Amino acid sequence: MPKVKTHSSAKKRFKLTAKGKVKRFQAKTSHMMRNKTTKQKRNLEGSTMASKADTPRILRLLGKKK
Repeated sequence: MPKVKTHSSAKKRFKLTAKGKVKRFQAKTSHMMRNKTTKQKRNLEGSTMASKADTPRILRLLGKKK
């Protein structure tokens, strides 16, 4: 069987934690920030974990088993 190639955009967008969870950055942070409230912008800071439903698909894109 050939090697499984890593999806180029996925390796830029997702990181794996030590326990195997998928870390991602939040959407809606790139433009039109003046229309968002301070509370919205503060809550969009940093990263968060991907949902359990999306994790198998993301791991497949990253070339990991599961």
